Amino acid sequence: ERPPTSWAIALSDDCDECGPGEPRVVLTLEEIGRAGSGLISHLGPDSARRLRGAIAAALREIGEPPGD
Repeated sequence: ERPPTSWAIALSDDCDECGPGEPRVVLTLEEIGRAGSGLISHLGPDSARRLRGAIAAALREIGEPPGD
């Protein structure tokens, strides 16, 4: 059985590794009940668009409208 997970999307411009002042989309995934032990990804605009496209494609694959 898969553990329940939570996710969050945020915007940030303080990623030291990304370059100061360079805005990023921050994706956080973690197991519910284990706050602070998850995975955080700082996505640039191109990566964020690829993620959006992948989610839309997955939704179409299961017969759901991809949305806006």
